[in-house]
Amino acid sequence: MDIKSMTLDELTQVVVEKGYPKFRAKQIYDWCHVKLCGSVEEMSNLPKDMKQWLKDEFVSLEVLERLESKVDGTNKFVFRLADGNIIESVFMPYKHGNSVCISSQAGCRMGCRFCASTLMGLDRNLLPSEMLDQIYTISRITGERVSNVVVMGTGEPLDNYDNLIRFIKLLTNEDGLHISQRNITVSSCGIVPNIYQLADEKLAITFAVSLHAPNDEKRKALMPIANRYSLKELMDSCKYYFETTGRRITFEYSLVSGENDTKEDAKELIQLLSGFPCHVNLIPVNPIKERSFRRSDQDSVQKFKALLEKNAVNVTVRRGMGKDIDAACGQLRKKFIDDKKS
Repeated sequence: MDIKSMTLDELTQVVVEKGYPKFRAKQIYDWCHVKLCGSVEEMSNLPKDMKQWLKDEFVSLEVLERLESKVDGTNKFVFRLADGNIIESVFMPYKHGNSVCISSQAGCRMGCRFCASTLMGLDRNLLPSEMLDQIYTISRITGERVSNVVVMGTGEPLDNYDNLIRFIKLLTNEDGLHISQRNITVSSCGIVPNIYQLADEKLAITFAVSLHAPNDEKRKALMPIANRYSLKELMDSCKYYFETTGRRITFEYSLVSGENDTKEDAKELIQLLSGFPCHVNLIPVNPIKERSFRRSDQDSVQKFKALLEKNAVNVTVRRGMGKDIDAACGQLRKKFIDDKKS
């Protein structure tokens, strides 16, 4: 395991086994997770022979491209991993603090029909260090403190379960950045067994489920995962999550014109969520050229929202960020890879 994916106890054990004093582990850990160094050479208080060893165990990202929105200050980053794979991340400045949306996989195998992230399939899972380093690198480059982290970029976080949990524990550890679990959001398309497993972790994170349809038939047309797990199975796992953690779930609902944005769809959604403490986040879909889906118009969005509110469903419409720089999931990564191929 690379050093940035290790806990302090694990790193201490390795350092001692290598014949170095125990205190060196805390120095290395501080350089990685507090000072957010970009290379081993920056670790100025370590001996040369130790630095030489650490070079082979130190994960860092290469910045290939950075785009900054002239509209709202959103920054989109394209990173290259050590093995050449490409990922992307988004920095979003808000009045209440800065958020970073990170990728959990290089690519995605979930196949959601409206999402650019899945068009080229899955290359591999990201290591905890590679998830952390998206945040650390963006903090270094922007000079801004990150207070909120959203695992909602390229990839399905629960398809990379063990690395995700280790990433959360490292990010929230008091010896590192110590970001509150309550300031971390994890989004999933709904891998039911892993939702039960996540509930049993009893984390204080915000958990978001990509719902996107009010019934099985429409959900299957948009999300292949619905062929494996029915809405009833998904809702049962969500109710278990709430009962186990006490944390309200957010349901993400991408509005696609003529597909899932009608009055009847809203009524079905109200019935599905009736009596369940939750929040609905309406997202006018970001069109991608490979699909014929169109964004719901503003009138349809507001009517859908109003009907949910009238029936006591807690709902908001997500504010679009970085529209002028392809900031939606997977768009910039795919464009970058396509450009390189051509």
